[in-house]
Amino acid sequence: MPGLPKVKSETVFVCGSCGQDFPKWAGQCGSCGEWNTLSEEQIRSTKSETLNKSKTLNSNVQNKPINIKDIKFDAEDRIKTGLDELDRVLGGGIVPGSVVLVGGDPGIGKSTLMLQLANLIKAPVLYVSGEESAKQVRMRAERLKALSPNIKFFPETNIAAIEEAMVDLKPTITIIDSIQTIYREDLTSAAGSVSQVRESGAYLVQLAKSLHIATFVVGHVTKEGNLAGPRILEHMVDTVLYFEGERHRQFRILRGVKNRFGSVHEVGIFEMKKEGLVPVLNPSEVFLSERPVGQPGSVVTAVIEGSRPLLLEIQALVSFTKMAVPRRTTVGLDYNRVSMVAAILENRLNMKLSSEDIYVNVAGGVSIDEPAADLAVAVAIASSYKKKIVPPDTLFVGEVGLTSEVRAVSQIEARVQEAEKLGFKKIIIPKGNAVQVKSSNIRIDTVSNIKDALYAIISA
Repeated sequence: MPGLPKVKSETVFVCGSCGQDFPKWAGQCGSCGEWNTLSEEQIRSTKSETLNKSKTLNSNVQNKPINIKDIKFDAEDRIKTGLDELDRVLGGGIVPGSVVLVGGDPGIGKSTLMLQLANLIKAPVLYVSGEESAKQVRMRAERLKALSPNIKFFPETNIAAIEEAMVDLKPTITIIDSIQTIYREDLTSAAGSVSQVRESGAYLVQLAKSLHIATFVVGHVTKEGNLAGPRILEHMVDTVLYFEGERHRQFRILRGVKNRFGSVHEVGIFEMKKEGLVPVLNPSEVFLSERPVGQPGSVVTAVIEGSRPLLLEIQALVSFTKMAVPRRTTVGLDYNRVSMVAAILENRLNMKLSSEDIYVNVAGGVSIDEPAADLAVAVAIASSYKKKIVPPDTLFVGEVGLTSEVRAVSQIEARVQEAEKLGFKKIIIPKGNAVQVKSSNIRIDTVSNIKDALYAIISA
């Protein structure tokens, strides 16, 4: 039509990992080095004027430098969520104006957690949903008994409309479910594309800071377990939380992998029930509640998740095989570390494991990557191989080196106290930690290598 400006478009190839764009396609991203991550997208050379109608991002910005001592700050400004486990992961509560990215597998409970959060906070909440209709959200709210009058539901995906709602309502917290459905009109690519996720995420961060509204952004994960969209999205936000666990199991673990306002790698334990997610107050006791008695291959260890000690059961099964290459299968543990421990047992303790399949599992669906579980893994494998039962009131902690030495671990006192609280009679720890443990009612034995740990327990 005459009088309308011509809109030019061009094709670019955007990396799904880092968000960098290139004029032509290539098999490998020249920025992050990932393979097969470039996808074609159309962009326009003219910008739309639909955004910033209220000029929100420019109205509250401090345009001149100020003395850092003049910045008002109150450590008590954090907002309590009403869920102790969520407060723990966030570092004590929600910081006003912060942006929290929550990721997890489909059906893991992200939307359930967000609706419970909105219901428990005694303040106005704007719940933006681009995936579910109002009736679907109401059905979930009925089931969770989350019908607080403070919740304002907004089924919208246009970021300009979301901005207007935030300006008009001035909520304490805004929840975006999910970032993959949000789009900007000045971008021609489809919602969920790399460009839309990156630009919409950046705009939401600026909006939250300028309006001083805490914002929770729900994000999907890929089949590799990473948040969908460019990795730069994780760098924009203040906190990144991952929801872990199996959909068919009752326990969920909320893990903090980034937190500008608290400790990283903190975890919160929840149990999925009909009425929603219920915080687990004593996770160690829960994880050990179904531990078998009188069975070889079952050993308990103490790991540290954030600032919390957890007692977990390590299970091992060693089975003879006629295959040329025996299997090494792990669930909840690093495959390479378990293979290393098996090699140490064969080389240093003369256990003939080259003709045995080895299966190692962390009971309860928990994943751990702490080296302090090495000694428990070694004892569990040896117990199954020798068919010797490890005393159920004994706990093992220690990192194992290639020469079979048992190395010291961190926060040994917290591990000992947790074991004593749950009624364990003896704990075997590295000799290097002996001076760090104060008086305790539990018996503490120290070892310098794997052979010492196995000698009085499962030696043939």
